[in-house]
Amino acid sequence: MQSTVEMKQITMAFGANLVLRGVDLDVSGGEVTALLGANGAGKSTLIKVLSGIYPNHGGSVSIDGSKVELQTPAVAKKLGLQTVHQRINEGVVPGLSVAENLLFEKITQNDMGRVGSIRQIMPKAKEVAAALSLEWSERFMRKDVYELGIADQQLLILARALVDKPKLLILDEPTSALSAAEVDNLMRVIREMRDSGVGILYVSHRLSEIDSIADKLVVLRDGVIRGEQTKPFEWSKALGQMLGEEAVQDIQSNKEQRGEQTFLEIENLKLFNRSKPFDLDIRTGEVTGVIGLLGSGKTEIAESIFGAAKRKTGSMKIKGGQFRPRHPSDAIKQGVFMVPEDRASSSMFPSWSIARTASLPFLGQLSNGLQLGFQAEKNRAKEIIEELQVVATGPEQEVDALSGGNQQKVVVGRWLKGKPEMLILDEPFRGVDIGARRTISVKSRALAESGSAVMVLTSEVDELLEVADRVIVLVDGEPKLDTYLSETSREEIVGKMSEVA
Repeated sequence: MQSTVEMKQITMAFGANLVLRGVDLDVSGGEVTALLGANGAGKSTLIKVLSGIYPNHGGSVSIDGSKVELQTPAVAKKLGLQTVHQRINEGVVPGLSVAENLLFEKITQNDMGRVGSIRQIMPKAKEVAAALSLEWSERFMRKDVYELGIADQQLLILARALVDKPKLLILDEPTSALSAAEVDNLMRVIREMRDSGVGILYVSHRLSEIDSIADKLVVLRDGVIRGEQTKPFEWSKALGQMLGEEAVQDIQSNKEQRGEQTFLEIENLKLFNRSKPFDLDIRTGEVTGVIGLLGSGKTEIAESIFGAAKRKTGSMKIKGGQFRPRHPSDAIKQGVFMVPEDRASSSMFPSWSIARTASLPFLGQLSNGLQLGFQAEKNRAKEIIEELQVVATGPEQEVDALSGGNQQKVVVGRWLKGKPEMLILDEPFRGVDIGARRTISVKSRALAESGSAVMVLTSEVDELLEVADRVIVLVDGEPKLDTYLSETSREEIVGKMSEVA
């Protein structure tokens, strides 16, 4: 029997801030319902209501017509509501093995009896991994989960959510850290679950994914459902409901900029042992977009420039002078700044305010002798909030309380305020909605137009087309295409990305 989860007149407020304003939403078994909305629309709050994290909400939740009280996440899971949250680090337990993480809930609930060794749980762990076609070896399963990359952690959390067949599976940006092949695998699993009667609430900013997997589309804006559609989706209508008609009209093609002066020269750089060395020049006055799939070397080239990873080969020059960063602080002194791929672990500290987060790399500029200028810190944060349209209560709000897109705006704004000569943005649009993406894109292009060098690294063609002037396709550590967007096409870019090195 297929279940239906109904939310009626759901309200949720944080102090005077009313985030959800009477939301009605039904998710039926055997159906994929996509939830679309800009950052700050209330998506994460709605998900947390369904997950039992926010039990003190207004309105009601029913399963198959019977009202339920989702008092805790454990209660929600027992009732068949499984959530895979966007913040991956909240779903894994460092210090435990991959196998123990896969079966964490079953172990803690004593569903597996007394567990004396990893070997004892290994058969069941392999069975759980097989649900996502994960061919993980026993040696891999014994690793501390902390050693895994973001993509493998994401796959682990997804696999764990399928241990007990849920009535409703909530997926919040599930593909943000996955390669194209892993995304295809996930889509296959989602379709199989849908066909078996599971209801799926799918949250993503990637419209192509929603168009591919969803049966129904629901748009949330300012805590209110603005529209619902079934296939075929009218995307112009959905985007208008999501962003407002004026914002949609503002999303238009960029005029290509071409820089003439070289800022950074890279010679004989080898990213992997298996790859060939290459030379690369980065010019001021343009946005250089580097695109490639997971494992292509995008992050490696960014970290090599920023001094976050040791170069095995090659040399670099800035404006003709030697550039040998042994640490990010060396790069920062040269005006080279970087927004890393994983903002949660690399750009923010838990419970820090927006003001403190925004000022962290530039405390010296904001200090008067040994005393930190708190007012200067607040003023800088206020400017970032205003200029990048950060949805926040003010400079003192904790940065980890913001939505993903607004966190990213704070991190990007922090470096923009430092007036970089070169800004590197590694996957800056990951987990970011179209509106926030546009804001970051416009700011990046304006920085290049002002005379700085900008490098944006992404795995999404649509993101590249929106922000870049020049495009470099990276495959297995080697550039396969280096040209300007006006001289290439989407088809050529995709074709080069799929080439074998």
